[in-house]
Amino acid sequence: MAKKQILIVPGDGIGQEVTAAGKKVLEAIALKFNHEFTYDEALIGHVAIEATGDPLPEATLVKMKNSDAVLFGAVGHPKYDNDPSAKVRPEQGLLKMRKELGLYANIRPIKLFDELLGASSIKPEILKGADILFFRELTGDIYFGEKGRKNNNDTAFDVAEYSRYEVERIGRKAFEAAGTRRKKLCSVDKANVLETSRLWREVIQKLALEYPDIEVEYQFVDATAMLLIKDPCRFDVVVTANLFGDILTDEASQIAGSMGMLASASIGDGTGVYEPIHGSAHDITGKGIANPLASILSVALLLDISFGMKEESELVISAVDKVLKAGYRTGDIADAHTPQEKLLGTHAMGEEVLKFL
Repeated sequence: MAKKQILIVPGDGIGQEVTAAGKKVLEAIALKFNHEFTYDEALIGHVAIEATGDPLPEATLVKMKNSDAVLFGAVGHPKYDNDPSAKVRPEQGLLKMRKELGLYANIRPIKLFDELLGASSIKPEILKGADILFFRELTGDIYFGEKGRKNNNDTAFDVAEYSRYEVERIGRKAFEAAGTRRKKLCSVDKANVLETSRLWREVIQKLALEYPDIEVEYQFVDATAMLLIKDPCRFDVVVTANLFGDILTDEASQIAGSMGMLASASIGDGTGVYEPIHGSAHDITGKGIANPLASILSVALLLDISFGMKEESELVISAVDKVLKAGYRTGDIADAHTPQEKLLGTHAMGEEVLKFL
């Protein structure tokens, strides 16, 4: 029996809906395996700005640091997307959370369930067997460098910056993960143009000497973007910088059939944060049609990575697999052959997973 404190941070939009399904799965796992999970909730993003004026209130940060893991939803609101001049924005809470918790490694598994071969826009024969593990650096790059306006506001700049140690720590995690898989690592950069990428490649090349059993490939980001669609099965573990990882993993969501299927873990030296990659999706908020499976698969990552509960984690993944095998779908992963009675909303899909658990 394990005692764990879990902080639920639903955030904005559909984050509220999908984390509710994720929490129910945690409760079911605790009951089944006789663990004692206790829960608290906190605000972040637009809802936090509305309540406190701050996208990441100090109270939320304290709760995060005092928890064993965080199940996170999403941040974002159209109000800010349509107002470039807004000084306080929901995404600032997300970036500050990553910085304050030292969450430097974002792990995104791109695993295709066979039942969803037809849900992607990519040909099934190209997709079958695809299983990629992305390591996206999370606390450096253009998101955190100096930014501003000059020349009477007519020129804008964002500085991309990386330190050697930042590349080394994410690189080491990627090499270690590759050692437990197919022993293949692809490091993605733009070293033909960018100085930060030249440092990135230099550090990864030096690290590679410590892992002689890992086959290392170096690719430019534009070539990787093409090859992810042309031949996704060639990839095993991919490590890349913050901006490139952000874009490539969204592209890779099409390998898994939908963004609604992709979980992620953001880890560092303290509390880990687990979240679906799909964002707040305000166009479907409140309609009860969001896919909760990415949040549920994020729970599987939480159980495995933060709690070391491999059996519990595998049971959650197996339950999702069985739900898909039984033909149940949310709208984003349905096709023309999905019968109406198998087309489920957020709550009902979560309940089906609980039945299989």
